Amino acid sequence: MRPDFRLYLITDRTLTPGLESAVEEALSGGVKAVQLREKDMPVRELLETAKRLRKITREYGAMLFINDRVDAALAAEADGVHLGGTSMPPQAVRKICGGGLMIGVSTHSLEEARQAESEGADFITFGPVYETPSKMKYGSPVGLKRLREAVQKIFIPVYALGGIKLPSAPAVLDAGAHGIALISAIFGAGGAEDIKREAEKFMELEK
Repeated sequence: MRPDFRLYLITDRTLTPGLESAVEEALSGGVKAVQLREKDMPVRELLETAKRLRKITREYGAMLFINDRVDAALAAEADGVHLGGTSMPPQAVRKICGGGLMIGVSTHSLEEARQAESEGADFITFGPVYETPSKMKYGSPVGLKRLREAVQKIFIPVYALGGIKLPSAPAVLDAGAHGIALISAIFGAGGAEDIKREAEKFMELEK
């Protein structure tokens, strides 16, 4: 399966007082893919949140991905799952779900990107492209040069991730990224109208 969305929105409930309402505002601004990424959320709460987001995303014709939890993704009837470097490998996920889930994988180097591709990922996120507090543990930013190299050498879609703001987004797309993965650039925008407005601005970059 090949993703057809260009903006990949990743949740962080610490940035907004109401996760589901914030997601809905972003969807109303045109976002077509959301990843539920709340690693510290208890699994029952995660599943209930996933089910509510599944309902909302369907209303907007958008895709829903669940971070790491293949079981929750299947139970919530999500469109896909997003895996980390220490997660179950993509080919194992494919066996479990019978090919019913789109699979994304987080990568931070060309070597990791190649491995994800060889193991059957449908797409990858690659970064951090720029410095960002949420990705400090992954080391120095990869920058546009390494992003461009990954895009040239990987044949599945590459989503640039990490510290990308509206002014820097065009350069990221010019480097060949299939799309952009965002967290704080949208969820950290402020209130509901601000989230919707920022989503609309990013979606305009597609045109």
